[in-house]
Amino acid sequence: MLIFLEYAYYVLLTYFYIMIVYVLLSWTPLRNSRFYDILSKIVNPYLGIFRGWLVFSNIDFTPMLGLILYQFILGVIARAI
Repeated sequence: MLIFLEYAYYVLLTYFYIMIVYVLLSWTPLRNSRFYDILSKIVNPYLGIFRGWLVFSNIDFTPMLGLILYQFILGVIARAI
């Protein structure tokens, strides 16, 4: 069971870093690239859940909420290992 939790932790940590790259690229001209489209298909199943919750003016703070919750979940798994 411990090996499964450790494997799951590293898979989820990799997904976390992919989300970070996605958020950072959304502020650059690379947003119109094919790479960004691929990242969007990967992270939207999770970040799409929170879409539109924290929007002030034209700035969407939703990814921050999703990343904070995701980091909390990673912390719980890390403590279990």
